[in-house]
Amino acid sequence: MKNSLRKLSRGTGLSAAVLGVSALVLSGCGAPPAEEAPAAGGASAAAATDYLGCIVSDSGGFDDRSFNQSSYEGLKQAETDLGIQTNQAESQAETDFGPNVDSMVQGGCNLIVTVGFLLADTTKESAEANPETNFAIVDDNSIDLPNVKPIIYDTAQAAFLAGYAAAATTETGKVATYGGINIPTVTIFMDGFAEGVAYFNEETGGDVELLGWDKESQNGTFVGNFEDQAAGKTNTQNFINEGADIIMPVAGPVGSGTLDAVVEANEGGKDVKAIWVDSDGYETAGKAEEFILTSVMKLMGDAVEDVISTDVEGNFDNTPYVGTLENGGVALAPFHDQEANVPADLQTTLDELKEQIISGDISVDSAASPQ
Repeated sequence: MKNSLRKLSRGTGLSAAVLGVSALVLSGCGAPPAEEAPAAGGASAAAATDYLGCIVSDSGGFDDRSFNQSSYEGLKQAETDLGIQTNQAESQAETDFGPNVDSMVQGGCNLIVTVGFLLADTTKESAEANPETNFAIVDDNSIDLPNVKPIIYDTAQAAFLAGYAAAATTETGKVATYGGINIPTVTIFMDGFAEGVAYFNEETGGDVELLGWDKESQNGTFVGNFEDQAAGKTNTQNFINEGADIIMPVAGPVGSGTLDAVVEANEGGKDVKAIWVDSDGYETAGKAEEFILTSVMKLMGDAVEDVISTDVEGNFDNTPYVGTLENGGVALAPFHDQEANVPADLQTTLDELKEQIISGDISVDSAASPQ
């Protein structure tokens, strides 16, 4: 798997050209390509220009500044690096999942990347009905079929580091997290964050309080979707009013509402920060960069490109790719503008904790972690 620094160097925001492509996608179903693609299945490297790689987003869309966008960028990077053809279908609601995947199958895609846990049922149904078409699904490991490659992440490992960093830098002694929907790919972040806070308290004798998530009961604050930015702003304002000064939304585009609330709080004289997830929010969020402490990253673009490259070479397999701290599939982003607020000894400690997690000396446990 490519080094995570490679991903950072690419630039994670969508280019104007990429956005132009996205704009061509119908609000529901993606249109099939103009020319008929070759039969599905692996292709040789020499035939890469005849290979059609496709992607279907969940309802967050390709400009969610989060996991849909990162996955989409992996497809577009494969287009650049491998010379393949690409097509995409952007979902606006869960009712679009089936039609969008069907449109990609009918369009002759060699491999279809479906993005997100919520697309699991649709992906499984389509893969069973179309065994000659290969699929890769991001953030789900529930499908056991020869033509489905899971791309999953032990995100709790990197979230642990974020939780420790938050606990070590809070001025109020309260930090918070909340989710979009109560599903494993969301709660895995929250579990890891909670464990990082708890570990800080245990190791330093601290008493930092976590709002928004109880790991033991698996209960917490959720918006119920990945679209309602106003609810994200309200949740964040509530946490700030309760005394939290660092908030981590795990909610895709909903997190933009958190950034709005953080900006307003700082304009009002408070000192509040956010932690982004999935991508490096400093590079992708598009606002409030100076108030983003760090980000819990899943390097989805690299994984998507690698899976496509393997299929182009005719070596597709259904063994799950599991992103970890060790292989660079998950990582804690740089502190960027907040670096001056992060003591050097804390950065050293975080580096040591990372190595201890990799070695197994520290076990980060989440019910949602890949087994």
